[in-house]
Amino acid sequence: MEAGNQIGATAHPTTVVQPVPAGSFSGTLGRHLARRLVQIGVRDVFSVPGDFNLTLLDHLIAEPELNLIGCCNELNAGYAADGYARARGVGACVVTFTVGGLSVLNAIAGAFSENLPVICIVGGPNSNDYGTNRILHHTIGLPDFSQELRCFQTVTCAQVVVNNLEDAHELIDTAISTALKECKPAYISISCNLSGIPHPTFRREPVPFFLAPKVSNQLGLEAAVEAAAEFLNKSVKPVLVGGPKLRVAKAQQAFVDLADACGYPIAVMPSGKGLVPEHHPHFIGTYWGAVSTSFCGEIVESADAYVFVGPIFNDYSSVGYSLLIKKEKAIMVEPNGVTIGNGPCFGWVFAADFLSALAKKLKRNVTAVENYQRIFVPHGIPLKCEKDEPLRVNVLFKHIQEMLGGETAVIAETGDSWFNCQKLRLPKDCGYEFQMQYGSIGWSVGATLGYAQAVPDKRVIAFIGDGSFQVTAQDISTMIKSGQRNIIFLINNGGYTIEVEIHDGPYNVIKNWDYTGLVDAIHNGEGKCWTTKVHTEDELTDAIATATGPHKDSLCFIEILVHKDDTSKELLEWGSRVSSANSRPPNPQ
Repeated sequence: MEAGNQIGATAHPTTVVQPVPAGSFSGTLGRHLARRLVQIGVRDVFSVPGDFNLTLLDHLIAEPELNLIGCCNELNAGYAADGYARARGVGACVVTFTVGGLSVLNAIAGAFSENLPVICIVGGPNSNDYGTNRILHHTIGLPDFSQELRCFQTVTCAQVVVNNLEDAHELIDTAISTALKECKPAYISISCNLSGIPHPTFRREPVPFFLAPKVSNQLGLEAAVEAAAEFLNKSVKPVLVGGPKLRVAKAQQAFVDLADACGYPIAVMPSGKGLVPEHHPHFIGTYWGAVSTSFCGEIVESADAYVFVGPIFNDYSSVGYSLLIKKEKAIMVEPNGVTIGNGPCFGWVFAADFLSALAKKLKRNVTAVENYQRIFVPHGIPLKCEKDEPLRVNVLFKHIQEMLGGETAVIAETGDSWFNCQKLRLPKDCGYEFQMQYGSIGWSVGATLGYAQAVPDKRVIAFIGDGSFQVTAQDISTMIKSGQRNIIFLINNGGYTIEVEIHDGPYNVIKNWDYTGLVDAIHNGEGKCWTTKVHTEDELTDAIATATGPHKDSLCFIEILVHKDDTSKELLEWGSRVSSANSRPPNPQ
């Protein structure tokens, strides 16, 4: 049934049915939802309590395989579900009606842009209040309860309002399965009086959750592979470039298998970093136009054929639309289709199937790899600060590189951390996440919480600018409460540096905080937390030694104080080009 049809549905009377205690194993709506979350792989649910969702939270807590994590605000709960979904394939958050729903909306929009299945659950009004013309608290003061639903319709792939028990089972399962199939968030609103009520559809153990696999059109697949093989086998120096949709296409292994078979160099688009193995012998770096890593841009842009797998070409990833690539030389592999040059296009051909089949048809060609090896010049004199010289950001990241391993993961906040972290060479199994398409500052605090909760065997190393940290700092509290051992590098340069390089103004300068003092106050002697301020390289090496030694089981917060103009050269180049794109005059009428 359409969600819209539920808004005005006649409420089913429920006052004569006695709710079942939360700890009972009887079949109730709340119990069914909890089991479904477990079945799809969710073990931690991020929540903020409100009177409309309290009973539902009781039933989620009663599920022994679910862990409820209370966050400081809804925005961070949504960001945490985003980070969790990146690591486990699906995430979930629970908030209350409208005041909670509209607060979490920005995080859900970010998850939508990054193709992440996040189940956003909202505790809604009593089922008897629908269609009664009543005005409720937590709303905008109108008897129409659909405002929240209408807001979520543009940033989720499915929306259901459960205000009666007859079709609750169907609506919940449909929303969840749609989110998993489309790799987008789903919205589920559940009336606050229904969670503890049994119903025949919930009495038995539910059928295990199952999604039918997608299968490519076989004739289209064969035609696409033949056309692509012909295109590539006659090229002289082809390259492979991985994009951010490799994840949603579930094509990462197929991409590696193709690279192994064909011998082409492999690069990654900036927003796809972490999805391509950087320890691969043919990995040449990040292709980002004018701000590509050393010698990578030259190889990609001089190629006579390139295969882009799961790309997104927006103004940021294209450096203000300045990439020097030509459509006629490109094979664009989307999650569910392939375009070769200026045509033909093949639909309902899935990326993993296409790459696997193509690997068997390509002649091995290492010409472009040899060209890269010929022109590549290793980094020169190792960076070193003089004694007591103020720490420089490029020196910081030299030491960060040495911290990385298969047991770590990097979270990079929107800002100059994009560019500095992009230059890190990721060891095998080292995780890496950032939010480039949506670019919401403050995302990394919640995402670090969620990612670390999803993968407790990895130590998350997060890089957050001072401006971004001021947006979402509160949930450092939840990290400490949850016993996480993240290392957070707070890079304090006194403002919104990425905005400065696009367009400067007094609004980019923020009031400085005593960030370590703030975290110490949040810690308040409860849980494991260690903080320090770093001004020099010697202080940095001491801090890293402490964080990875005596405090390896604590949350470590290291404030790095650097000059306000200490930015990467890539940000300077990128900022000027993006500024130019933003300031284009209107087209003549």
